Amino acid sequence: MANDLSSMVNDNRDMVYDVERIRKDFPILSREVNGHPLVYLDTGASAQKPQVVIDAVSRAYSEEYANVHRGLHFLSNLATDKYENVRGIIRDFLGAPNDHEILFTTGTTEAINLVSYAWAARVMSAGDEILLSVLEHHANIVPWNFLRERLGVTLKWIEPDSCGELRPQRVLDAVGPRTRLIAVTHMSNVLGTQVDVGAICTGAAGLGIPVLVDGSQAAVHMPVNVREIGCDFYAVTGHKLYGPSASGALYVREERLDEMWPFKGGGDMIREVRRDGITYNVPPHKFEAGTPGIVQMIGLGAALEYLQSLGMETIARHEADIRDYALERLAELAWLKLQGNAPDRGAIFSFTIDGAGHPHDISTVVDQKGIAVRAGHHCAQPLMEHLGVTATCRASCGLYTTRDDIDRLIEALELCHELLAA
Repeated sequence: MANDLSSMVNDNRDMVYDVERIRKDFPILSREVNGHPLVYLDTGASAQKPQVVIDAVSRAYSEEYANVHRGLHFLSNLATDKYENVRGIIRDFLGAPNDHEILFTTGTTEAINLVSYAWAARVMSAGDEILLSVLEHHANIVPWNFLRERLGVTLKWIEPDSCGELRPQRVLDAVGPRTRLIAVTHMSNVLGTQVDVGAICTGAAGLGIPVLVDGSQAAVHMPVNVREIGCDFYAVTGHKLYGPSASGALYVREERLDEMWPFKGGGDMIREVRRDGITYNVPPHKFEAGTPGIVQMIGLGAALEYLQSLGMETIARHEADIRDYALERLAELAWLKLQGNAPDRGAIFSFTIDGAGHPHDISTVVDQKGIAVRAGHHCAQPLMEHLGVTATCRASCGLYTTRDDIDRLIEALELCHELLAA
């Protein structure tokens, strides 16, 4: 499919990716931690911010700030134009047909909750099924559990195979007469597994089943086109896209917008409020109540323009090189167990070390060498249970990751093994 990371390696060979120059765009990468140059391998949790995003946020607060939409003065009009312009940027970034199919959110968590309350709670009833994969982040589990508790819907789980791959046919084979939604990640935040969501959506469309895709991890690593994927909902979060926290978006296919009721009530999502009734605004504003994260969304727009200036295919090719190099180096460590080896995967590596105790111990030791990794269940406890572990250590790469970063991680892990296995 068009979003396959491996196939992108052969694209745009003539484009030079100067990672050292790109790293200079990120001020934080020049700092030291514990007396060592920072190696940031926690991009899967939250990406660092380029200077253009920092500048956009600073300028929005210092020179351009006002509330949006209802003001008639210069600053309000300026802020409104900049804020609403981001909708078109996100539309193009996701390949969506229309601006009004892009709903602004505080991130993927709010986006999936929005779908749960505004769409699923309206069209589902007791006994209806939602299909989930075991690869899901808690953000794509807990909102559906709310529906299970409150409406009596059933959650049906699909397990990946032994290498961590989620085969589309396995998902489609699980569809039953009461299935009303498939909710699936585009890329696992633990294993890096890339899911062929296009194949799932094609098969589900033939069965009349809507599909929600959690794009939190995938959209930052490769081009996404929701029209090609064929999904009904696609959620992204700004802080993983090198933008501000508390920013994000939800793509909603137009037909689904017509089936949704408002998620939150307040200003901006209404046309008229009377004592005896309310007339709602049209999408997308119908689903965006109250004063929004104006500056956060302006910052997200700057982040997406930055990514597009580098080229998502070019970023994907660089990260594929880092992925392959990291897999080669990690394979040298006989005492390290890497979780998952799906053929299509991103540069995310979850592992444990023999005799090292809890992954928190690994993270603490490598932090002393200035290396930032994450340890824990990564908000994916059903997957941890499936893997037979309570937690892992995770190194996740980004567009600024270098082979030297991987080498320094390997050196720190070797030291960690020596210290903790002694």
